[in-house]
Amino acid sequence: MRHFLSLTDLSAHDIRSILDNAHARKAARAGQPKGMIDADAPLTGHTLAMIFEKSSTRTRFSFEQGMRQLGGSAIVATSDTMQLGRGEPVKDTARVLSRYVDAIMMRVNNHDTLIEFSRHATVPIVNGLSDNNHPCQIMADLMTLEERGLTLKGARIAWIGDGNNVAMSFVNLAAQTGIDLIVASPDGYRLRGQDVERARAAGAKITLTDDPDEAANGADALITDCFVSMGDKDYEQRVKTLSPYNLDSARVAKAKPGAAVLHCLPAYRGQEITDSVMESEQSAIWDEAENRLHAQKAILMWCLKQ
Repeated sequence: MRHFLSLTDLSAHDIRSILDNAHARKAARAGQPKGMIDADAPLTGHTLAMIFEKSSTRTRFSFEQGMRQLGGSAIVATSDTMQLGRGEPVKDTARVLSRYVDAIMMRVNNHDTLIEFSRHATVPIVNGLSDNNHPCQIMADLMTLEERGLTLKGARIAWIGDGNNVAMSFVNLAAQTGIDLIVASPDGYRLRGQDVERARAAGAKITLTDDPDEAANGADALITDCFVSMGDKDYEQRVKTLSPYNLDSARVAKAKPGAAVLHCLPAYRGQEITDSVMESEQSAIWDEAENRLHAQKAILMWCLKQ
């Protein structure tokens, strides 16, 4: 069973295979209407269940459209409209849905929910976002960086801001891709040491610092995320502490000429990133958002061994 829960579970070959397929499928659709089914329709007859505990824009639209383009279909539900919201055991829901659909994508509050689902499901489980991982986003990010001409191995990738679930997913594939990852976060918002040490033990090159300019210096790509994520209750403290870690034109200028700027969205312009940076030629944010669609199509095909 191929679940897609954390990038630590994937080999370098798996990551390369997914990226190559994503690039190829995007190229094959050039100029086509967005609702047209791919010529090979590899998931004809397949159905994806999509369960949301958190609100969503990009995850919802990209997965549903992706299944349509692959020739399949999707069923969307929120946890509060399911018996899960009334206390039905996760394992019971996992067993039942496995009888109805071919794969399940989940966007959850707690990563343990995904783990429990995967233990009892007999179909692949895809992590659409959890509190400590966002692997689909990172596959789209890698795809976007390669489109910008960047070779991943040896590339200096600077994450600046909150050491959140997206940052952790970069840690989880640093060893397999050979990126040189530097993460700048203030005290209290740093990545958890045990996960970083596990990645380092697997060969990852990871530097943790509290200096955002050190991270930006000579970077091939600059990446950030919103300072306050869904579920965070300390808004004022987060904004105050993380404000010195924003991406503005001066900080971007410290990176290599033409360095790509990424943000997984939604963005709060003027907090973690300035409007001028988002609208600059170095911004690959809109390509990054589109590539969620293409990367996730490749992820679904990988999970279903197509």
